[in-house]
This record gives sequence, structure tokens and C-alpha cells, in this order.
Amino acid sequence: MSTPPHDLVGIGIGPFNLSLAALAHPLPGLRAAFYDQKPHFTWHPGLLLDDATLQVPFLADLVTLADPTSPWTFLNHLRARERLYPFYFAESFHIRRTEFDAYCRWVADRLPALHFGHRVDSVGWDPERALFEVGFTRLGPRGSGGTPGPVHARHLVLGVGTEPRVPEPLRPLADAPGVPVIHSDDYLTHRDTLLAAGHITVVGTGQSGAEIFLDVLRHRPAGRERLHWIGRTGAFAPMEYSKIGLEHFTPDHTRYFHALPEPVRDRLVPAQWQLHKAVDAATLAAVHDELYRRTLDGGWPDTVLTPAVHVHAAGRPGPGRIELHLEHTVQGTRTRLTTDAVVLATGHRGRPLDDLLAPLDPYLRRDRAGRPRVDAHYRLALDPAVSGGIYVQNAELHTHGVGAPDLGLAAWRSATILNHLTGGPAYPLPARTAFTTFGLRPGTPQVPPARQAARLTPLADGT
Repeated sequence: MSTPPHDLVGIGIGPFNLSLAALAHPLPGLRAAFYDQKPHFTWHPGLLLDDATLQVPFLADLVTLADPTSPWTFLNHLRARERLYPFYFAESFHIRRTEFDAYCRWVADRLPALHFGHRVDSVGWDPERALFEVGFTRLGPRGSGGTPGPVHARHLVLGVGTEPRVPEPLRPLADAPGVPVIHSDDYLTHRDTLLAAGHITVVGTGQSGAEIFLDVLRHRPAGRERLHWIGRTGAFAPMEYSKIGLEHFTPDHTRYFHALPEPVRDRLVPAQWQLHKAVDAATLAAVHDELYRRTLDGGWPDTVLTPAVHVHAAGRPGPGRIELHLEHTVQGTRTRLTTDAVVLATGHRGRPLDDLLAPLDPYLRRDRAGRPRVDAHYRLALDPAVSGGIYVQNAELHTHGVGAPDLGLAAWRSATILNHLTGGPAYPLPARTAFTTFGLRPGTPQVPPARQAARLTPLADGT
């Protein structure tokens, strides 16, 4: 007897598909399953520094902004752990990353639709059954090969996450064994080795670069820091965090951005880098405080912080040494920096979907740059012959804007997908979410009518 098909199969279990699984869990009649090759839930373990906090408030958990009554809220996690009162007195609007990771693991351990240790190998469309066929391998201990098996689904959701972005000049060194050139994703795994190096260079002026520079600095003796921090951006710039500025991370802005022409969207994303690629102001302040503290006895710390620097080549001048060829993007000057270890805080990029979706390529509709087209419901544009839908999470930066990787939109996006998939308002969503009006509506008066005074009801005596 064949197993009935799932209504929804999720590929990848990071925070975004975990959000979708949590919101899908109580929906009656919805048969869903989620697969990930990892043995258990993890979230950037190499960056879970003790003092690092989320850059969004705790309300941006997996479900609250779509359903604050859900049993999977962060507050209910605290209640279940008998930590609600300590959190109340801690007055922590921005929780530590380690705490968010613990919360996600708490949810993941309790959702029956999650299947870890399952590597998805292929995705295809069966036109006769009008179903997607997902081929997977159930992995054995330590990720060894295991039992293959297919599963069928009416719809798919891809949440395969991101992968480290390594600059082209540094790829040969990053891939070479025994060379201390690591991506920030692996920082904690290699921290002891890095700290033992004579001179350390951190490349990248975003949040992870700032956090790692600060962590290394705090572990180095005063006067013998031997530490460089460089990056391409023109300044060690604070992230836009004004209340009105944050409205770029609302559904209102997402809808506005999606409706823009493709060339306009492509120009906007890099221009908005300070919304999502800069550094939290508190982290920059902590860096300055630590550097200032080291000047109290006179002298300056042995550190160099230089923005607007591009690494255009790299090599190994000798055993255990790394040479970076640097160019200042404003001055046009060039120099070389010899160092003993490099941390690449150079961000992430969306994990390519082409290999996974290769059997479906004839059905995919792409934009002029060859990227998958994604509609307002986070569904890939497919040939009409495919009746099922493929939804994406955090693979739509080019169509939905800078909010795509933001945790603050996770619950709303999950609810949007479920509402579209089920054909009804499984989760009622607000029509308006921002005070800012993004864009003008042609032909529509932009000045609201004057507010009319309320008409008074005459008293009984006519006054």
C-alpha cells in the first residue's frame, strides 16, 4: 500500500522552514514533512559568541508576528523552562544568539513533522500523478550513507539556507589544508588556533567582522594585539536602526519592492547595504571602548582598522605566512600585508538551487539575469503544466528586497505561504504594517481629506 502524498514537503530546516513547520503544525488536514541532512537543528554555531545578540527584538521569533497565541512563541519557551520571571527582570529586548538557538532547538525537538538526518538528493515532477517526487537518503550515524527513499508532495518549500561567501582571490588559500584562512562561520571552532597566531587579519566590515575583531581584541594582551581589520565598505558604518528606517523590514515595503521593475530592484538592493550589511551601533561602541581602554597607560594598541580596502590577490610567501595584496578603493593606492591568520567575515550568499532543481529546469521561468522569478506569494514561476507550487524562503532577495533574510519577516512570510497554499486565511494578516507610504499611486490624491469635526447631537432642550 503506497503512502499518501504530503500536501507540503520542506527541504532544509533552518529558522525559516522551522517557522513554517511551527505555523503549519496546528492546521487541520494539512499533511506536511520537512527534511534536513543535519543530525539535529543548528544555527550558525561558529558565530554563537557569548555576548552576541540578535539584531531584531525577541518578538521576531518563529511565530509571534503571525500568531502570538501559538504554543511555539519565544515567551512560551521561557514559560516551559520556568525562566519567564528572570527574563522579565532582565529587560532584554534583544536576546543573545545563543538563547535564540536554544529556543529554536526547543521547537525543533517537539515538532513531529521534522526529519533530520535525511539528505534530499533530487526533486522531480511526475505529470501522471501531478505530484512532486523528492528523492532522499536516510543517513546513518555520522552522516554515512543509508537507506534511500522517495516521498511525494503536492507542493514544496525550499529553505536550504546560505553558504559562506569567499572572495575569489582567497579561495585557493581557504581551500588549502593547514592554512589558517577560515570563514567567520567556523570562527569558534578554530578560535584557539587563531588566537595562537602571531598576527591576525579580519576581512569584512559587517556585523560578524566587528564581533570577531572585538572578540580577538579582548583575548590579546594590551600593546601586543597585532590585529588588522579591513573591508571594502567606505566606513565602519552603523546599521540603520531608526524606528522609521526599520519600516523597510515590513510587509508594506516588501510589497512595494516586489511591484518595482526588475532593473529598479537590482539597483536598489546594493544601494540599501546600510540597512542590512552594516554594524550594530552598540558593537561599534564596544570596539571603541575596548580600544580606548588600552590607551589608559599611554600609547596606542597595536591595531589597524582600515575601511575601503579591497583584497585583489593573495599568496603564501613562506611556511605559515599569508600575504594579502591590498588596494584602497578611494585613494587607488596599493600595498601588501603579511599576516599569520585570516578570518573572512565576508558574508553569505544564497545556496544555489540549480543542481537540486535541475530536473525541473524546463518548467522554471527566469528573469533577464537568469534568476528564478518569484511571485508575491513566494512561489516560483513555473510552466502551467505543473499544477503544484514551489515556494522559497530567503532565496528571493532579488524580488522581495532586503527583508528576505530578516528574522522579523519570517513569521509573516510563513503565514503568507500557508494562506496561499491552503486557499484561505489560515493566519489573518494585517493590511497595513508601516507608517511610511512607499511610493505614489498614479492618479490618486496623495493628500488625505481634512478630518471633519464630529457632529454634535443636540440636547433635549435644543441647545
